[in-house]
Amino acid sequence: MGEAVLLVGTRKGLWIGRSDEDRRTWTFDSPYFLMQSVYGVGIDARGGTPRLFAGGTSEHWGPGVYRSDDLGRTWTETQGAAVRFSPDIGSSVERVWQIQPAEPDVIFAGTQPSALFKSTDRGESFSLVRPLWDHPHRPTWDAGYGGQAIHTIIPDPTDAQRLTVAMSTGGVYRTADDGASWSPANVGIKAYFLPDPWPEYGQCVHKIAMHPSDPRRMYAQNHHGVYRSDDGGDNWTSIADGLPSDFGFPIVVHPRDPDTIFVFPLVADGLRIPPEGQAKVWRSRDAGTTWTGLDDGLPADFYTAVMRDAFVADDGGQTGLYFGARDGTVYASLDDGEHWEQIAAHLPDVYSIRATVLA
Repeated sequence: MGEAVLLVGTRKGLWIGRSDEDRRTWTFDSPYFLMQSVYGVGIDARGGTPRLFAGGTSEHWGPGVYRSDDLGRTWTETQGAAVRFSPDIGSSVERVWQIQPAEPDVIFAGTQPSALFKSTDRGESFSLVRPLWDHPHRPTWDAGYGGQAIHTIIPDPTDAQRLTVAMSTGGVYRTADDGASWSPANVGIKAYFLPDPWPEYGQCVHKIAMHPSDPRRMYAQNHHGVYRSDDGGDNWTSIADGLPSDFGFPIVVHPRDPDTIFVFPLVADGLRIPPEGQAKVWRSRDAGTTWTGLDDGLPADFYTAVMRDAFVADDGGQTGLYFGARDGTVYASLDDGEHWEQIAAHLPDVYSIRATVLA
């Protein structure tokens, strides 16, 4: 029987959950990188040896990228050509927000400040994608409440030359030539806080998601706004009608159905708690035309948030959904959100989650 692995990055370390392939019962290791904030985790399950990644930030030593080839039991830190700027840049990497496998042996990392790094040796060394750093828009990318960072990286599964990133703030950017040039892709995404609410760029996009087999179908959770694109990000259409709030952080697309998506709405801005203090995942099965709130197994008194990278779907034969909250609880569902089970509690603030089911 295969093994399921769940990485849970928190404000004070990384917890790894393990389960049989049925994912009914979970056990968690003692924490790794204790007292480091783990903003980004990644799993490269391709090939014979899965490789796990963690982006930790020590208040004393700064950020580091770690990798494991034994499912997290031991870790190696990337040295030398790590995720860092050369001296001529005149800036320092503050956090690693995203670690994303792409084509074979290619790993991308997104950082704060907004920069993209690429590895061609499966995370053993990284180099700055300089054309995005040198983009003429960069001086106008402002910091959101959580910082100014590239927090989403989406490789096109059909074309290795194409890549989409999102940042807060700045919006969505794409390349079609392996990073040599970049263009904003925000048409239809509103930035209500700017003098021109429909700018070319400058949106505070919280998260974007692409269906793994249909790169033209994309979804976005914005700072006020939930959107769908049917043309790979050329144009975005609001799908927020029917939700109790258009504010939130994560958005997840079902890996087998491009019309099924999940969000976790929050009361906007100053409060940032679920509407009525009720934990509830909202699901659409028709690409955002209608929505259903799902709360079976979730607490009725829930005054915390789910962050942008703390809600994911796994790659199991029966899809598993997982989200972690800032109160240190983690919930899982094996029936597309109809019912949820608490699988961890009393962890530090959950920042990031990734899951895989190994054969």
